[in-house]
Amino acid sequence: MVHANRTIGADLAGSGTDGPAVGLRGPLARHALLPLRLFLGVTFLYAGIDKLTDRAFLAAGGSGSLGEMLRQVHDVAALPQLVDLAQQSPVGFGYAIAAGELAVGLGTLVGLLGRLAALGGALISLTLWLTVSWATTPYYYGNDLAYLMAWLPLVLAGTPRFSLDAALANRRKRHGAQLFG
Repeated sequence: MVHANRTIGADLAGSGTDGPAVGLRGPLARHALLPLRLFLGVTFLYAGIDKLTDRAFLAAGGSGSLGEMLRQVHDVAALPQLVDLAQQSPVGFGYAIAAGELAVGLGTLVGLLGRLAALGGALISLTLWLTVSWATTPYYYGNDLAYLMAWLPLVLAGTPRFSLDAALANRRKRHGAQLFG
């Protein structure tokens, strides 16, 4: 008997994330993105706080400043136009990146607008890869591309477990479209 004949119509319980679970496989599969979500959320939250508390980073010039880093990467960036845009106001751009990282980190950790938060994280990572870490060779030494790839499963799946998105969806199921009251 061919394999297709044996599996068509067969109960494949525990093989996916939506069917009935057998043993630990089902529950573990349902929570597979949670470690990634926690890591990325904490990392981006920390990165945003670190930028806001580092006086040297939020300066237009000087050692360790964003302005100095932008001058260093301008000629080797894949998109020097993005670097030009940031160089118009390095301090403002530093605050914008920090605020974006804080929003992405918090949104990812609490699971509020999880897909949007993950998309924001992916866009920040993409921007950093195309500017700051583009010249890193070999490419796998740079971390921004790895962060970009790590965000993609969360962009696709969202934050369906242990999240405000899930709590709001459950509330909508119970009470209809009315969220409050």
